[in-house]
Amino acid sequence: MKIVYITGCLGFMGSYATRRALKRGWMVRGVDKITYAADVELLHEFNQYPNFIFEKEDIKDLNHLYDCDYVINYAAESHVGNSIVNSREFIDSNVMGVKNLLDLIRFKQSNCNDKPVLLHISTDEVYGDIEDGAHIETDLLKPSNPYSAAKAGGDMLIFAWARTYGVKYNILRPTNNYGIGQYPEKLIPLSVKNLMRGKKIRLHNNGTPVRNWLHADDTAAAVMAIIDSGKTNEIYNIAGGFEQTNSDTVRKIIKSFYGTDDNWEQYIDMSYSREGQDVRYALDDSKLRAINWTPQRYFDEEIDSIVRHYKEKFIW
Repeated sequence: MKIVYITGCLGFMGSYATRRALKRGWMVRGVDKITYAADVELLHEFNQYPNFIFEKEDIKDLNHLYDCDYVINYAAESHVGNSIVNSREFIDSNVMGVKNLLDLIRFKQSNCNDKPVLLHISTDEVYGDIEDGAHIETDLLKPSNPYSAAKAGGDMLIFAWARTYGVKYNILRPTNNYGIGQYPEKLIPLSVKNLMRGKKIRLHNNGTPVRNWLHADDTAAAVMAIIDSGKTNEIYNIAGGFEQTNSDTVRKIIKSFYGTDDNWEQYIDMSYSREGQDVRYALDDSKLRAINWTPQRYFDEEIDSIVRHYKEKFIW
């Protein structure tokens, strides 16, 4: 039996990992500061498990680690648009929060058990964009906006604490996650919300940026595969191998919403351009696939049920 912390357990991506860990019978201490994007209704589900304990706390203010095997850090400010408006909370969570977790692990006494391993959820955006080909784990980090810069800062702290203090880690860099449970500031749920309200979907940069889509449950499965492997001090890209332009994504959302994509352009506003916009993200995840992980969810098979969910469940 493993004992794990999962930070950001009430967030979109963290909830999938929490669910998988609980179903495995692991002891899970969930940590979440409950921001606007957290889903507190998840506590009703998770509290049904006797192996779950919840702690309401900001990771930068957490002052104690109970005995555990892994600290799985999903906690982060993640919306690029918000980071462009005000980056302070992004530095607090994505840099200072990571530093605090590293120090808690660093100072953990090892007279009873080994110090825990930090499994950190980073992002493909730390590499910056790439027009052709795909990034590998050893590529230089070239973030393009305050969000990705803060995430890259957290990654760099992990490398430094590993070398200086011997903290063990694994860093996972996933591509664009999707699925049920996202707050409607992300493209899919926001598009559905706008369609429900009779508002146009604002597509930045004429909808040309390309994103690689990865289901959040496949990301959670990658976390489990890495832990099962027993490997440490590694970086793993996770992509899933499916990419499309943002305009193609929105066209599929519109088709799922209305049952047709005829005249889909009437629902789109192409007049917006975002600072620091990356033209394309792409990762080579062959290293992860070599430890017995493959994606099980496929965008074109999932999009109808996701759109239907958000049509039936309005999120303020």
